[in-house]
Amino acid sequence: MSVHSRSLADCEARIIQCRQCPRLVRWRERVAREKVKRFAADEYWGRPIPGFGDPEARLLLVGLAPAAHGGNRTGRMFTGDRSGDWLFRALYRAGFANQATSVNREDGTRLRGCYITAAVRCAPPENRPTRSELARCQPYLLQEIALLSSVQVVVGLGRIGFESALAAYRTSGLIAVPRKPRFAHGMVCTFGALTFIASFHPSQQNTFTGRLTEEMFDGVFATVRNLLGGIRATAARKNRT
Repeated sequence: MSVHSRSLADCEARIIQCRQCPRLVRWRERVAREKVKRFAADEYWGRPIPGFGDPEARLLLVGLAPAAHGGNRTGRMFTGDRSGDWLFRALYRAGFANQATSVNREDGTRLRGCYITAAVRCAPPENRPTRSELARCQPYLLQEIALLSSVQVVVGLGRIGFESALAAYRTSGLIAVPRKPRFAHGMVCTFGALTFIASFHPSQQNTFTGRLTEEMFDGVFATVRNLLGGIRATAARKNRT
């Protein structure tokens, strides 16, 4: 296991044990006890969800929070719900995942050059964390950012995911943001060596209504691939000179 992997494993252990937000603790554990009929036979995770992916990732995805019957059930980000179905299909098509589905922690899913995390690690009631809950969770995102030193492109899934990613990188001192950019799907902004892309979240609210289509979502990851290819080509030219 690499130094990065060990450090991320330590971060994961701290996240899983967290009980800093009483409202979120009550909700995530209540959902895990009461379940829903379609998952009545499942043993729910019911704890905070750590990030997931490649320790050498060049792409970082930042979402809002785990879904009550998705990540809160399976124990993995964007796994076991329809938002995750959309995300992993897109990642597979773009070459960032080894398969197009993610159903549980033991399904063999692997990410290539990509890491998935979120602004909040516990499923919030009505998918709405409070500002104080976002603030208490930020140190975990800061730890991941410090460890994921190869990241060059950051995709924020949804407005809160995008703004949380910007805020965390600004707090870490890795970027300076003179004025917060206005969220819009497909927007690209660069701060120093890091490029940020905004995307609508693949929530049912967006995908069922057609606000986000698979073509639009694939377009985000096509932009990522073009950016990373351009960065690699530039680095290669510099190394030859």
